[in-house]
Amino acid sequence: MSKVTISEAVRYIGCDDHEIDLFEGQYEVPNGVSYNSYLILDEKVAIMDTADVRVTENWFRNLETELGSRKPDYLVVSHLEPDHAANIRRVCEKYPELKVVSNAKAIAMLPQFFDMDWTGRTMEVKEGESLSLGTHELTFYMAPMVHWPEVMVEYEKSEKILFSADAFGKFGALDTEEDWDCEARRYYFNIVGKYGAMAQTLLKKAGTLDIKVICPLHGPVLKENLAHYIEKYDVWSSYRPENKGVTIAYASVYGNTREAVLKLAELLEAGGEKVSVFDLARDDMAEAIEDAFRYDRLVLACPTYDGALFPAMEDFLYHLKLKNYQKRTCAIIENGSWAPLAGKLMRAYIEGFKDCTIAETTVTLRTAMKPADVEQLEKLAEELRG
Repeated sequence: MSKVTISEAVRYIGCDDHEIDLFEGQYEVPNGVSYNSYLILDEKVAIMDTADVRVTENWFRNLETELGSRKPDYLVVSHLEPDHAANIRRVCEKYPELKVVSNAKAIAMLPQFFDMDWTGRTMEVKEGESLSLGTHELTFYMAPMVHWPEVMVEYEKSEKILFSADAFGKFGALDTEEDWDCEARRYYFNIVGKYGAMAQTLLKKAGTLDIKVICPLHGPVLKENLAHYIEKYDVWSSYRPENKGVTIAYASVYGNTREAVLKLAELLEAGGEKVSVFDLARDDMAEAIEDAFRYDRLVLACPTYDGALFPAMEDFLYHLKLKNYQKRTCAIIENGSWAPLAGKLMRAYIEGFKDCTIAETTVTLRTAMKPADVEQLEKLAEELRG
């Protein structure tokens, strides 16, 4: 167990996972991931969520170590996604007097995950209701679609702790030293990103509370400089660009489109612009999505392929649409040897994004880059610099 200190009464019982290759079956996690779970020891004892089946034995060992001779009275379920809830049935079987505390939506969903008799085993809580553990008291706030419909968070007022479910989470195991912003941003936009309006609602609720500690279900416990993390979440969930810069996402079959992209990047960087370039067929799609949201301008570069978009570009644009991409300036570079259609197809995606502006200059390559194409790239670079 990673050494995490919260307080004498609030203990960390989560686990790191360095063996996982893809989080949620699709996101690369080179530094693993943590499944966070907590224990509150008071007159009554509450477990705050469980953990993924991948770490079941370690999680139970951590739980039993911190419990000592005591038994838990409650299991608070913030979120039913299996990476946090896989051990609900086992912990209920191990402690037959334990009550599962959650909201009506979560309780209704429990039988979908665990085929057992729930009669008398649950305690339903509603928005703003509280549960006293003794000197500690949990108040419950619903957070639907951050990022499942049954999600709720809990505020413990004596120690001013927000148990934030998947909000403020990040990729990376807790025994890894790395920048919070980068992997929290990649986590947010790829997992929670579609639900910015709901995350904004949660932030407004959190803004009414005196919070000193944030305990998420993934990533480090946040104790210092909370204004920084809250400000990032506000920017991300309102879809505002975080930084000025240009993300160039491209697909290239034989290198001609790539050559044009590198030339545009060179022109932009010569003008002092921050440029982030992704080969969509080779680079991590989740990182490309992250930077598309991070920066205020996006260039799409793609050849026509089978009378359509190159598949990696189609996948990228599908992901942007799925995650509610908006409020950016976009530009188009297309390539086609006999019937270029990529520009038209990429434009159709952009026109479907909310509050996105399309640059007037569209660069159309006819296979290899020519001097006239360079002139168009220079014109596009000038327009993007504004």
